[in-house]
Amino acid sequence: MSTEALFNLNAAGIAYIVSAILFILGLKRLGSPATARTGNRLSALAMLLAVLATVFSNDIASWEWILVGVIIGSGIGAYSARKVQMTSMPQLVAIFNGLGGATSAVVAAGELIRLIDLDELIPQDVSITIMASVIVGGATLSGSLIAYGKLQGVVPTRPLLLPIRHVINIVLLLGMIASSAWFVIDPSTSTFLTAAIMAVALGILIVIPIGGADMPVVIALLNSYSGIAGAATGFVLGNNILIIAGSLVGASGLILTRIMTKAMNRSLVNVMLGGFGVDDSTMGHLEMTSVR
Repeated sequence: MSTEALFNLNAAGIAYIVSAILFILGLKRLGSPATARTGNRLSALAMLLAVLATVFSNDIASWEWILVGVIIGSGIGAYSARKVQMTSMPQLVAIFNGLGGATSAVVAAGELIRLIDLDELIPQDVSITIMASVIVGGATLSGSLIAYGKLQGVVPTRPLLLPIRHVINIVLLLGMIASSAWFVIDPSTSTFLTAAIMAVALGILIVIPIGGADMPVVIALLNSYSGIAGAATGFVLGNNILIIAGSLVGASGLILTRIMTKAMNRSLVNVMLGGFGVDDSTMGHLEMTSVR
């Protein structure tokens, strides 16, 4: 390894440490309305530092694509922050959660394709994290889109209960477990796509039975899922700051979900298993009341 490359790695490591500290401080200050703006700025600075450290510590094949992505992403973020009303913030957070999950799944897919093209033996730990990224990321994407649709009125806000939804959910869950196990034994794009499709379907079926009034809690949980997906992607890429940032988002999202469910006298286990909402008898009562 050349001296310049070694210097870049050391500089990136220091930048990651500083970025992690800023993330923690930013998250801490986001806990109070009085310091939330400062916390937001610290978190944004941490992300900027992490991105710059990652970019400049690696050999970049095409700067053009990076610049295009930065310009488009920054433009959308700035426009959304200025134009979206505070009453529509849950919808915006839902979209951001979905994009985070989609990004994790796409990055995992890209790494898989790269390893397959190189005809390299994929280590089992990498296979496990790839599957974790695509499953959690795919479910987060589809679930977040449904949550956005319910809050925005695009999807009916009432719980949509399929007659055998629990059976379908169990079948999809077992299918994902089987696909993941087979992928670890024999990684392939077909197994990867199978697991991804089932994850997307499961995300839809978990959120669709939940009423619109409960969507804020679901969005908090999906926020946690997006962080978990990001952390898993960090393991795929061997990127420490992505692991740290994803873990912080995942933990804070779970804590927020727990606080909200406790305040509403709900069970966190029921939320995570998709039981959050009304049951069949309650739905029947609501429909009868509507008819009357």
